[in-house]
Amino acid sequence: MSSDATTLAVDDKIRCDACPVMCFIKPGAVGACDRYGNVDGTLVRVDPHVVLDRRIGQGGDVVSFAGEREWSGDILNPQGTFVTAIGAGTTYPDYKPAPFIVSSEVDGVDMVTVVTEGIFSYCGVKIKIDTDRFLGPETATVRVEGEAVGHVTTGEYGSQMLSLGGVHHLTGGSKKEGRVTCDALLSLCNGKPVEMAIDGGETVVVQAGKAPIVNGVAESRMRVGCGSATIGIFAKQWHGKVDEVVVVDDHITGVLSEHQAGKLLGMEPTGIKLKGRRSTPGRYFQVAEPGTGWGGTNISDPLAILGPFDPKTARPGLRLLMVSTTGEHAAYYELDDNLRPIEMDIPVPLREPVERIAENCEPALSTVLFIGGAGGSLRAGVTENPVRLTRSVKDSLTYVTCGGAPVYIWPGGGITFMVDVTRLPENAFGYVPTPALVAPLEFTMKLSDYRELGGHMDHVQPLSELKRGGRLQLPQHQDNPWPFAPHSTRHSHG
Repeated sequence: MSSDATTLAVDDKIRCDACPVMCFIKPGAVGACDRYGNVDGTLVRVDPHVVLDRRIGQGGDVVSFAGEREWSGDILNPQGTFVTAIGAGTTYPDYKPAPFIVSSEVDGVDMVTVVTEGIFSYCGVKIKIDTDRFLGPETATVRVEGEAVGHVTTGEYGSQMLSLGGVHHLTGGSKKEGRVTCDALLSLCNGKPVEMAIDGGETVVVQAGKAPIVNGVAESRMRVGCGSATIGIFAKQWHGKVDEVVVVDDHITGVLSEHQAGKLLGMEPTGIKLKGRRSTPGRYFQVAEPGTGWGGTNISDPLAILGPFDPKTARPGLRLLMVSTTGEHAAYYELDDNLRPIEMDIPVPLREPVERIAENCEPALSTVLFIGGAGGSLRAGVTENPVRLTRSVKDSLTYVTCGGAPVYIWPGGGITFMVDVTRLPENAFGYVPTPALVAPLEFTMKLSDYRELGGHMDHVQPLSELKRGGRLQLPQHQDNPWPFAPHSTRHSHG
């Protein structure tokens, strides 16, 4: 356990100033955030402070963050240890130096890492949901427990996108709206499932790194491409086995015989007619309304998007395959004497190309990115002249991590960052009931650069002198670049 907040005893209660709530905590109890407690009259951070060790689990085996172990108290090795901000505490009321400003020598270079658990009122999550199904209209409100927590944003290739949280939902609505928003963000960032209802749309359960569940049904596949792209990818594999293929898609439905891929393969016109708006040859928009049926449309019968075949071109016996962009739906037809499609079993030669679509679909996942703006408390905890820190980050002199995970820094003013929450240790995020989220943030740089930007040099402590107690060693996430690695060998994240 670590103590890092100012205390004021009142009738055996301790007043905590680690956040704006300023709880009075009685002996043996914790504050409203569940992060600070009164232990024998001393205010302590009840969660352990996390350090990452890149040596744990080396040798090829994947080591889960669940393999937690308490720090033995041995001197920490600067070559393999990184001090995170998880469990470190905050700088509130802003002007205090960061809880830990740790120096170490790495490959002959004096380095320093400044760690702080930031209190984020200006934060949210961006969610990517791999599904072909229509979840709700763009800008529709997303609700949790009936409260507005965000909205549907622009869809991307094979994924529906949500934007949740933000200062207006946290502070600009009712007290319940702010509480529910904070709870939802905290659960999402800590890898827990959250059920959401979208106005004018569907219900979806989102959990970072897991398959989304739409209306109670777990998604399994992310589409291989739009209808047109699917035609282009698999045209050769259909050629000679069928006369016409329609790939049903809410956005761009593809028709093989009209598509350039079909033309180059010498496919003859079939007289097929599609509803919707023709864009370019073999590509159709708006063939049906959005929904949870074939290809993200509202149809369950694919023939609903077809008009009558042109008798001047079509012929009895013409073979037609209709398939969705995930291969989840597929149907085979042959035209009768009246040029009407009659459904039949899919011929054996066509089954493999249909299965190939499914094979090329990646597993459907939910991706949760935390986004926050590093404000006054974070920057003042690093230096008395915060703009220098901002410039140092933009000049790539300072490397920013979140719980040891790489972040993307947005261009422009301030330090606005995004991080994939699955790359952090479990339960790395907390909250305060203002409401706001608490997220770890680390700034790593050369000690000389830290001195140059006006850092709190009087508070620098060597890694070897960190006090024992309440510290947890975890393995470094194997996908994350080592924060102390040379800049040229780290992956670019902004």
